[in-house]
Amino acid sequence: MIELPHSERVYSGHLACPGCGAVIAMRFLLKGLGERVIVVIPACCWSIIGGPYPNTALEVPVLHVPFETAGAVASGVRRALAAKGDDETTVVAWAGDGGTFDIGLQSLSGAAERDEDILYVCYDNEAYMNTGVQSSGATPRGTWTTTTPTSRPKQTRKKDIIQILAAHRIPYAATASIAYPEDLVHKVQKAARIRGTKFLHIYAPCPTGWKVPSEISVKLARMAVQCNSFPLYEVEDGVRYTLNQRPVGYLVDEYYKLQGRFKHLSPGDLERIQKEVDAQWKRMEKLSEG
Repeated sequence: MIELPHSERVYSGHLACPGCGAVIAMRFLLKGLGERVIVVIPACCWSIIGGPYPNTALEVPVLHVPFETAGAVASGVRRALAAKGDDETTVVAWAGDGGTFDIGLQSLSGAAERDEDILYVCYDNEAYMNTGVQSSGATPRGTWTTTTPTSRPKQTRKKDIIQILAAHRIPYAATASIAYPEDLVHKVQKAARIRGTKFLHIYAPCPTGWKVPSEISVKLARMAVQCNSFPLYEVEDGVRYTLNQRPVGYLVDEYYKLQGRFKHLSPGDLERIQKEVDAQWKRMEKLSEG
């Protein structure tokens, strides 16, 4: 187990809601990366959280860019630094699930195909939270959002973004959670040492969009891992899988029933979701054994 760095590069006074998982995720990311980092932020919650120009809640350079361009802009920043002889500064594309799974997927895929030397981080709160809790490609089946109301909640499964990136054969892709900071920081530091495209998928609950009390954000992030709804694992070179955390036996309904966005689900709905989660976990075990 690593010791968490004492440095803090997220200032107090940011504009996030209480219990915001995206702020906790950013805090641990910057603890892992240190001083030599540039953060590229497309339209997302963090466009607001950081504060209005010319202010920022981050003690590192920040570049705000259009929604769909995080992968492309981060690639350009990294190449510009290399042209100046700087091969040490880590360039991070920091995007929400909408700017990763959906609107930003094209530029992310292009960067991964070219194996650009960037770290792309998706903080996943499972909807377009900044613009009013609309459904995204990261929204799980059965979820209430403002575009999937309880009369017709989301009917499709969440995209498997790690598998999409692994199919590009990038050097490193991994999941992480704000509830496991040592694991998160370890993966950040590991990714920073690797040349080429790295991808981190960080689970970051949103109390507002999930309809939960702000004080249980970390608890929910932990339960998601422990019931296998969000397993922690790594994929190296697109083929080598490593599971980082074994489940403790929670059922999916224990996790779901704490959240207002799932209150409409029936026992049959939860049973179907449990079967999907169990099947996905068995698949992960087979991949890690191979």
